[in-house]
Amino acid sequence: MTPLRLSATLALTVMACGPSTPSATSTPNAMPTQKCAATRAPPAERVIRFDCLMMGKKAGEHVVTVHPSGDRAATFEFNDRGRGPKLTAHLETNADGFPTALDVVGVDYLKVPVDEHLTMKNGTLAWKNRAEIGEAPAGSGFYVPFHGMTDHDAALARALIRRPDHALDLLPKGRARIEKGTELVLGEGETKLHVTRWDFLGIDLMPQPIWLDDDGELFAQVSDWFTTVRKGWAEQVPKLQDDQHAAETARLEHDAKAIAHTPPAAGLAIVNARIFDVEKKTATMGTVLVKGDRIVQAGPAAAVKLPPGVETLDVAGKTVLPGLCDMHTHVSPLDGTLHVAAGVTSVRDLGNDVDVVKRLKDSWDAGKTIGPRLLSAGLIDGRGPFQAPTKIFADTEDEARAQVDAYAALGYAQIKIYSSMKPALVPALIAEARLKKMRVSGHVPMGMTAADAVNAGYDEIQHMNFLFLNFLATREEDTRTPLRFTRVAEKGSTIDPQSPPVREFIKMLAQKKIVIDPTDNIFEAMFTDRAGKVPDWAARLEGRLPVLVRRGLLGGGLPVADDGAGARYKASFDAVLKMTKALFDAGVTLVAGTDAPAGFALHRELELYAKAGIPAGDVLAIATIGAARVMKQEKVRGSIASGKLADLAIVDGKPDVDMIDIEKVVTTIKGGVVFSSKDLYATVGVGP
Repeated sequence: MTPLRLSATLALTVMACGPSTPSATSTPNAMPTQKCAATRAPPAERVIRFDCLMMGKKAGEHVVTVHPSGDRAATFEFNDRGRGPKLTAHLETNADGFPTALDVVGVDYLKVPVDEHLTMKNGTLAWKNRAEIGEAPAGSGFYVPFHGMTDHDAALARALIRRPDHALDLLPKGRARIEKGTELVLGEGETKLHVTRWDFLGIDLMPQPIWLDDDGELFAQVSDWFTTVRKGWAEQVPKLQDDQHAAETARLEHDAKAIAHTPPAAGLAIVNARIFDVEKKTATMGTVLVKGDRIVQAGPAAAVKLPPGVETLDVAGKTVLPGLCDMHTHVSPLDGTLHVAAGVTSVRDLGNDVDVVKRLKDSWDAGKTIGPRLLSAGLIDGRGPFQAPTKIFADTEDEARAQVDAYAALGYAQIKIYSSMKPALVPALIAEARLKKMRVSGHVPMGMTAADAVNAGYDEIQHMNFLFLNFLATREEDTRTPLRFTRVAEKGSTIDPQSPPVREFIKMLAQKKIVIDPTDNIFEAMFTDRAGKVPDWAARLEGRLPVLVRRGLLGGGLPVADDGAGARYKASFDAVLKMTKALFDAGVTLVAGTDAPAGFALHRELELYAKAGIPAGDVLAIATIGAARVMKQEKVRGSIASGKLADLAIVDGKPDVDMIDIEKVVTTIKGGVVFSSKDLYATVGVGP
C-alpha cells in the first residue's frame, strides 16, 4: 500500500473515545491511552492538512477533518500531467475503528467517475463501487475502499496496532499484518515531533511503510516518486526516505544472500536443454557451459566437453533463452526481484531520479541485491502545468545543452525528450546529444507531430499512440493532456496501416532507421480493461498475487463514455496491434518495452506482438538480440554464444512455438549466478 496505489484508499478510523495526549509513562510508540467521553469535554473539530509531492514538488493536497462526533471527512487531489484523482469522502467507524459507513465520490487517476458506498444495516456490511458489490457480517473484517485517500492507510495501521497479534482480516478479502519499524524525532524546540514507522505486510509485493505520530495520526507516507506529508514538514522527507531505503536495502540484501547460487569455479553445465538460437530463430537440444560470468560454449551435448568439478543443471528439455530485456522501465528497488524472477536480465530506464538509478545500479551490479543490468536514459522536459515528474527541465537553449551534458557525464546512453519540451529547443537537444554520442528518443512534444520528431533527428519514439496522433491530432492541440490517450481510443480504428499516407509514414520510419518502442500492453489496459472484470490474460496470474495487487486488476481502463465506446476502444486496440505488425513487416525496428509492472508486463508485451501476427521466434529476437543491438551491447549480450555474458532464462515450455509459455520462467541466470524464480517470487508474496 504505497501512495501510488490509488486502489487502496480512504477509510479513516477514530478510536472509541478519541486520542488523548500520551502520558509521561507511555512508551514512545504506544497507541495513546483512552479517556472515557464522560470524563472529558467533547473534542473540538480538527483539520489536518497534507501536501502531496511528486519528485519533491507539490502536486496536490490531502485534507482530513475530524468532527466532534468522531466522523471524518476528507478530500484528496493531485495533478500528474493532467491525470490524477479528485475525491471527497465521509466515514463513520465503530468502537474497534472498523468502517461502518463510507461515501467516496469524485474521479480517479484516469478521471473515471467514483461513486463508492459502504453501509451497515441489521448487523450486515454492504458495499458497492465501480468494480465490486458485496456484503459481510459487521465486525468480520476491516473494509478497504476501492477508491479513497492516503489517510485510510493510517486508519488500517491503527486498527492493526491495537490487535494483540497485529493482524486482522480485510474486506472484501485478504489479511493484513503490521510490524513496528524505526522511531525518529523530527524538528526542534516546540515543533519537535516523535514519529514511528510501521510496515504493512501481506497486502502488497513488499512491506509498505507508513509514518504515524504518537496519537496514531498519519504523518507521512513516502516513496521516491510520490509522497504525502503533513503540511509544513516537507523538509523532513529526505530523513524518512533514508530510513526506508536502509530498511528496504537490508531486506533485499538478505534475500540476495539466501537465494543467489554461485556455481563452483569449474563452472555450470546446463544439460538436456532446448537452446534457442536468436539468429536462426530455432531451438535445438544441447548443452550450455558457463564459467564465471561468461558462456564458454553452447551446442550439441557431444560437442561440449565438461571440465572436472563442473556443476550440472539438468533442465529436462526446458528451453534456454538469452536473458530478456525490457527497454522501457522506471526502476524501483522491488523491480529488481520481479524482473529477474521473470527472466529479465537487462532493462533500460527511461526517466527516473538520478540518485535512485545510481543506487540501484551499483547494488545490482555488485550483487548486493538482486536486479538486472541497467542502462539509463535521461529525461528532460519543459516546465509547465503538464510537466513530467522529474527534476530536470530545460526552457532555454543553454539549459537544454547543460542538461544533456550532465546526463552524459553520468554515463547515460541516451536522452528522452518529454511532452512539454518547446519544439524550438529540440534541435539543440539533439545536436548536443550527437556531440556526446548519445541516442535521442522520447514522446512527441506538443506542437510537433511524430513525422516532425523524426525529421528533427529522433532515433526512437516511445509509445504507439504518438504514431496514431501523427494522423489524429494537429500541432495546435494539446497532446500533453490525456487527449493523447482518449483521441486514440476513440478514433484509432480509423487509421489503416495499408492506406497510402500511413504506408508512406511507415516507409519513412524504416528508411531513417527509427526505432519504435510500442508499449502495447499499456494501450490494451487503457482501451480494453473494464471495471470489475479481471483481464482475460491476467486470469492466469490473479491467484498468485497479494490481495491488493490482485484487487487492482479490477480497476478498468479509460472511462467508457457511452454505450458504443467499449466497442470503439476495442477496435482501436485491434488497430494498435495491426500497426505493430505493419511496422514489423516494413522492417521498422521494434523494441519490447513496457512502462508497466516489472517482469509480468514484459511477458504480456511479447504475447501481444505474437497476437499481432509477428512469429514467436522473431518476438524473442526483438526482446534479446534486437534490444542489445539498439543499445550497442550485442558483443556482450543478447544471444547464447561463446564469450558473451551468462545471462539466461530457462522456460518450462516452448515460447518459440507458443508465446504464452514465456510466463513459465523457472530459473534465471545473471552473470553466471543462478536464481530460482519460485524462490524470488516468494520473497514478494507471489505464489507459484
